[in-house]
Amino acid sequence: MISSLQPLPDPRKPLEPEDLDQFFPRDRQHQYVSTLLARGGVTRRRAEYFVRLWAYLLLKQQQEQGQRSLQPLTQLYPTEGSVSCTHREAAELFYGQKDRGSDRAAGMMIDRLVALGLIEKRFDGQTLCLQVQNLPELLVAPAQPQAPIQLEPDAFNPRTDAVPAANLIARTYAELIQSNRGLKDPAAASHKIARVLRTWSQQYTAGIRVLRRRDNRNPAAISVFYPITSESEVNFFQPFNKGVYLTADTEADPFKPAIPDDLNSTAVYVRAWVIEPSHLRRETLCLFLEDAQHTLSQMREDFPNLCDLYSAFIHPAYEELKLALGFQSISHDPQRAYSWNYLALDHFLELDVKRVVANLKFGSDSKKA
Repeated sequence: MISSLQPLPDPRKPLEPEDLDQFFPRDRQHQYVSTLLARGGVTRRRAEYFVRLWAYLLLKQQQEQGQRSLQPLTQLYPTEGSVSCTHREAAELFYGQKDRGSDRAAGMMIDRLVALGLIEKRFDGQTLCLQVQNLPELLVAPAQPQAPIQLEPDAFNPRTDAVPAANLIARTYAELIQSNRGLKDPAAASHKIARVLRTWSQQYTAGIRVLRRRDNRNPAAISVFYPITSESEVNFFQPFNKGVYLTADTEADPFKPAIPDDLNSTAVYVRAWVIEPSHLRRETLCLFLEDAQHTLSQMREDFPNLCDLYSAFIHPAYEELKLALGFQSISHDPQRAYSWNYLALDHFLELDVKRVVANLKFGSDSKKA
């Protein structure tokens, strides 16, 4: 109530970063931050900084277009081209009066937002200009609430599911893709992933599962359980970047698939486990985890000695789930926050999934817990 009684700054004076909250309130900023957290590589801090930067660029654009008075923002929308923004302005937006912020730190954060595909940056030697990328998932939601779309577990269909599943994986692993030299273009990454998914399906189709929408039959989630040869297990005990393949600019897969009835195969590599952000709810998690338990249990008929489960959790939203399931890190990337993670397969199959998920502060319905 107190903040609502504060007068707006004079809309005719030049915009200052400190004015942002009065033209675009914090509660509206938080709504966009919550949506952004579903994107790959976007932490809460990065989401908060990006939303503030986006709103500030829109307000600055109003002034640059010659509007006599600034209009408060009720929603965010794409900028019309680039808008000038100095590192000093960004630092004030990001850090305010905090001691830890600096112009240099703000510049590094802008570069991180560029790497995540959120903004474009141009610098002509004198002026830094920024443009917000097209982000359709952040456009205004429908006015009327819609009933949740029903999902059902199903086998992966390489003819119809490869391309939409590849796009979903590429969006989720955006930061990892950006860090690789040859796959900085998300479209190039999606093309490779679609091709690889079809190859994996030919090798062992039972290990690839989807959650399929009942309305249009499109995949809303995909999991890839990949049984590997005993020789491939050494990759999990080496630096993380030596085992990256799906999102890397290489055609040589360091992991070799095991053939059914291979008694020496003891490990399953979870090469993908991704849920479309709009479906990230408790009931979806339960459904997907229960299908994973059923799938892995069935795989033991083809590979009797499977006992180890390895994964790489890339998306920050899954970190709490990783700990709740019992995964432990075994090999870290010294330069990035990625690691190989291990869980005994027997322990995973024994989990009470509903109880695990009920205790999570996770997903779009976490406030209802």
